[in-house]
Amino acid sequence: MVATGLLLLVGLLAGWLWTPDRPRAELERLYLAAPTDLIELAGMRLHVRDSGPKHAPAVILLHGFGASLHTWEPWAKVLERDLRVVRIDLPGSGLSTPDPTGDYTDARSITVLLALMDRLGLAKASLVGHSIGGRIAWMFAAKHPERIGQLVLVAPDGFASPGFEYGQAPRVGLAVKAMRYILPKWLLRMSLAPAYGNPAAMTDALATRYHDLMLGPGTREAMIARMQQTVLVDPAPLLAQIAAPTLLVWGEKDGAIPFSNAADYQRALAQAKLASFPGVGHLPHEEAPARTLAPVRAFLLEPAAAATPGRTQP
Repeated sequence: MVATGLLLLVGLLAGWLWTPDRPRAELERLYLAAPTDLIELAGMRLHVRDSGPKHAPAVILLHGFGASLHTWEPWAKVLERDLRVVRIDLPGSGLSTPDPTGDYTDARSITVLLALMDRLGLAKASLVGHSIGGRIAWMFAAKHPERIGQLVLVAPDGFASPGFEYGQAPRVGLAVKAMRYILPKWLLRMSLAPAYGNPAAMTDALATRYHDLMLGPGTREAMIARMQQTVLVDPAPLLAQIAAPTLLVWGEKDGAIPFSNAADYQRALAQAKLASFPGVGHLPHEEAPARTLAPVRAFLLEPAAAATPGRTQP
């Protein structure tokens, strides 16, 4: 009887936590602005928003882990007044389908980015990247300097940290792998909350969007694969090759990638300025969009006069 009761309890708990995928068509009805934002490229259907004047200088925005192009909405609405703004859901993220090759390495992301630029007729563009999107952006800048204008790195990933050593794939524990089957919104919200310096910035609408888009078919498997395939290299030699003017944007209360890494980037990059924000966490573009966009916009529109060194005050 005890064993039967325990099995029943486990079954009820599993049923309560079980989080199935949501149909892609349903997610597209909720989060797709226009059917033309879905393009066939590199064997995938990628979600791309291309706004602003097409003749203007172009800037490409790359989101971080678990996010989507929607993360840039407040910044994009302002930047598109003067620039051609291209946002992309990385393969297996947001409304982009998983990569049929199963390859989620940085090298593959750079190949997809090059293909996108060629498809859009962009010989050169500035790059704005957040977190892993920042890592992809600076690696792209190092390997393809001829395709880069300016570089904006928002709390970029790349330096070693506990669990992420150079030359080694990280160990992805069972708790992370379990999200393929168990990801209730309250649990996701609890895991996202530390990314914000101000807990109130994690609104229910924001948590709902993150949760919905993580439930796309194949999205969670792609997230796990991206983690498993992340093998960091010492960034210093690559960063030293970057000649593009670079702006670092960092929340001083970043709980995901330490603000102290900003100094590492400044030492390694030839032309790096820093705009930092007290009390702001890992997602400055979501948490304090107007305040954090100001130096970014100045930098992208007037590179020579942009972002003086040191801290940008609120």
